[in-house]
Parts: sequence; structure tokens; C-alpha cells
Amino acid sequence: MIGILVNDRVKAGKQAINELYNVGYYGRPKGDNLELTLIEAAYLHYKKKLEIQIDDRSLSFEEFFTEASKRQHYFDLKYIVYKDLRERGFYVQPSVTDFRVYPRGGHPGKTPAKFFVHVISERIPLPLRELLMSLEAAHNVHKTMILAIVDEESDITFYEIRKVEPAGDVKSIEETIRGIRGRSTFLEDRVVVWDSDVSRSLHAEGFYGQPLDVDRLQLSLVESGYLLKMGVLGVGDMSGTSSALAFDEFAAKASVIESEFMLKYTVYENLRDRGLVPKTGFKFGSHFRVYLNFKSVDKLPHSEYLVHSISEDYEFMLPVMSRAVRLANSVRKRMIYAVHDNVQCTYIDIGRIKM
Repeated sequence: MIGILVNDRVKAGKQAINELYNVGYYGRPKGDNLELTLIEAAYLHYKKKLEIQIDDRSLSFEEFFTEASKRQHYFDLKYIVYKDLRERGFYVQPSVTDFRVYPRGGHPGKTPAKFFVHVISERIPLPLRELLMSLEAAHNVHKTMILAIVDEESDITFYEIRKVEPAGDVKSIEETIRGIRGRSTFLEDRVVVWDSDVSRSLHAEGFYGQPLDVDRLQLSLVESGYLLKMGVLGVGDMSGTSSALAFDEFAAKASVIESEFMLKYTVYENLRDRGLVPKTGFKFGSHFRVYLNFKSVDKLPHSEYLVHSISEDYEFMLPVMSRAVRLANSVRKRMIYAVHDNVQCTYIDIGRIKM
């Protein structure tokens, strides 16, 4: 069977519709011809089901693969993933995010596609905006987005990307404190609460901070900022003046100590407002570990998520992302990236998936 290379497509005759599309769902019929993408044509060439010509000259697999690589950006990466999926038994067709993939046992005309697959090299930074565009495209047509990362040895790791709306059932700060206001001091890089009743209530009922002793509580910067903004704490500085800091003053001081303070704070506040308990995720290389429920410090449940705050112009370095997801999986947590656009917080869950 012969196909003719024309620009970024290979066109074959009516016989190809019967033998390639009707049997294996390769390409797309256009009148009496079958139009194949370069990737589909390369795979069929490799399987010896298609001879490809240009200017009446037949191309070897090497010649066609090289020519296709000139005509399509990252052709080699996409071919690697396409071939892998086909040989796993999936029907694969082109889509706005590289490929749409049908579930095993399904095919075009019988079942809807299940996955949208986006292919990328481990070496290429992935802008958050690009990831969100692919995720939105998949979401709009009720598909699961899969990121297929090809490493330097041409091995593929598949990641499922999805938006989530985490929610918990932890008591609000109003229920925890019931109108009590405490005193605290902003020291060099943390805040200490001096009132014993407030200290014990904050830690025991809301899992805020870490006790300095039986009467006093140490708070992180984000915890302190949240409690200050909620009107639970008055925060003074070490000068000993009677006036308490306003939230903007506190945030400015905290941002000098920690440049990512506001990036973390906006997500911390949103998590608390969702009934969740965020605590430092330093040991896991992320901003927060997050508990869905909390009843007692003595019977602390397993934290469900690792959450890392990112900016709108963030770029994923894929080896770094891979390590984060692997670590989260090893400690039985989900890896979630949180981005706040000053209006709402979007949570992106990234986890490995077996295809």
C-alpha cells in the first residue's frame, strides 16, 4: 500500500481506508483518500503496512523518520509515545494535546476517548500556563489529562493531571477560640504567643504552632499572619511598644525574612478556610503537609497531601516534579500544586499512572 508525503501529512488511497482505518483506526478518511499524520505513517511504515513516497521515490524508514523530524517539532518524542501506546493495545488518534487515547476494548465510533495525552521531554521546562491550557482542553470534553514524559533514554513516565477541590472538616478559628484574643511577639523569624489559655486552645483544638512549653506557643509566619488577620492575635514587635502590627505591616516584615511569604500565605489561608490543617512540609521538600481532619494532637491522623505553592508564571522543571511526586507517593500522600491568582486558588493534583 502506498502513501504520498505531502507537507505534514501522508495521503493514501481508498484501499487504505478499508485496510488501515476500518481495521486499525489509523488516520482520517477525506473523500476517497485516507489522510495520515506523520507519526501514524511512520508507525505503519515500521509495521511494513505502508510504503511512503515523495516525488515518485520510496523512502526507507530512516529517510522518512529524518524527513518527518524536519517537518514536525519533537516528532521523535511523539513517535516514541505513540508507538508505546499502540503496542499496549490502545487505539490512538491525534488531538489538540498530541493524542486522544481510547480505553482498552473501545475504539472510535464505539466509545468516547478516555485520555488526552501531552508529550514532553524531561529536559524541557513546562510552563504552568501551558499545563493549564492542556488540562482545560481535556476537562472541557470530559477527558483525563495524561502527561507523557520521555527521558534521555527514551523511557516514558505517565502522569495523571487533574484539578481537585480539597476540603476537610476541621473546626473554624471562630469555633476554636470563641472570641478570645491573645498577645504575641514577632521575634526574629517566628512568633510566640504568651497567653497560656490561648496557646493551649490554639494547639489542642486547631493544631496551630508548636508548644514552647506548657504555657506558651511558637507559631510559624503563615500561622501568625492568619491568626492576626482573623483577629485572634495581637502581634507586637521586639521594640516593646504597645501598638500591634497591622496585617500589611506583618506581611512586609515576614516577606523580608521569607521571600515566598505571601505566595505561601494565600494558599495557607485558603486551605484553612476549606476546613483543612496545613503544617510545614519541609521534611518532604514542599511548603505544606495537609490534614483533612483533626480531632486530637495525641491521635494525629495521617496527612493526605503535600501542597506546594506556585506562582502564575511558574515553570515545572520535570526532574524536580518527578522527584516530588515520587517522594509523595513513597509516604502515601498526593502531590498537589496550588496557584492563587488573587481571586481563587486552583489545586493541581499530579500523580503517576500506569497505562
